[in-house]
Amino acid sequence: MKEKIIQFLFKYGAIALLISIIFYFSLISDAFFTFGNMTDILRSISIVTLLALGVTFTLVVNGFDLSVGSTMSLSTVVTASLMVWYDLPLWLVLILPILVGVVIGAFNTLLIVVIGIPDLLATLSTMYIVAGLHRTYTEGFSIYNNMPLTSGGTAPGELSQAFLWIGQGKLLGLPVPVWIMIFMVLVAYLILDHTKWGRILYMTGGNAEASTLSGVNVRKVKFTAYVISGIFASMAGILFTSRVGSGQIDAGAPLLMEAVAAVFVGYSVLGAGKPNAIGSFFGAVIIGILLNGLTILNMPYYAYDIVKGSVLVLALAVTYVYAKNRFAGT
Repeated sequence: MKEKIIQFLFKYGAIALLISIIFYFSLISDAFFTFGNMTDILRSISIVTLLALGVTFTLVVNGFDLSVGSTMSLSTVVTASLMVWYDLPLWLVLILPILVGVVIGAFNTLLIVVIGIPDLLATLSTMYIVAGLHRTYTEGFSIYNNMPLTSGGTAPGELSQAFLWIGQGKLLGLPVPVWIMIFMVLVAYLILDHTKWGRILYMTGGNAEASTLSGVNVRKVKFTAYVISGIFASMAGILFTSRVGSGQIDAGAPLLMEAVAAVFVGYSVLGAGKPNAIGSFFGAVIIGILLNGLTILNMPYYAYDIVKGSVLVLALAVTYVYAKNRFAGT
């Protein structure tokens, strides 16, 4: 009976939790289960989902990227500065921050694959380096329209309406960030689950030595995974800047834990037992609904981390207990 309960929780626990919290918050508030509130939840999790997708790709190759939050923060201020400080055209404002993510992903690969530093330690170091870079770049100030400059005068540019539409506009009744999130989740899902390259990623994460003997360039695969993680984090930074209308320092730091929790909750979505795009999305939805419901209950914001940590612990407990029992059974 115990084994059956664990197996059920592993396969359907995340979905059961999602249904339960929706039902509970719907009972205590008429405003919760409405189209407007649901779209607000989806918009609020769009940035976390992009971060979670980046972490997912690194976990697939048996790595881990702790630098996504700092990468997002750097991308956020770079995006805002390109438009506010330098008055560059929109296409450059969208491309250059992506290149920042590529560089950080390549730097992580250098530390992990070439030098041989363990993933956690390497990306932790990168997290601090990038955090320092983005604070140094902005001199500790957030970036906004017509801001005063330390060199004198005011900033010559402004965040354009076309750029702000990406984070604040609507398309076919849904916020634009929701469409971007759905599209990127589908792209990640198709790559990981329905392409040869996705199978190579999972094979590399499962057994790097066997992959090498099979002719797979493991270094190249890991390089690609970390670059993709950096790109997703940069996209999250661009979306955040467009949504709030300014470049906030340390914008990504509070979202790192949510992204990691979403990925590990995704392990137990339909018994996947591995990092996957759809699971990461469902994990982000669960966390987003919980935080939205707690806001409705007027719970103080400083207690939110308790909820996030508890969700992460539950997801890890179910996943590892199931894996332990399965291993013991074999």
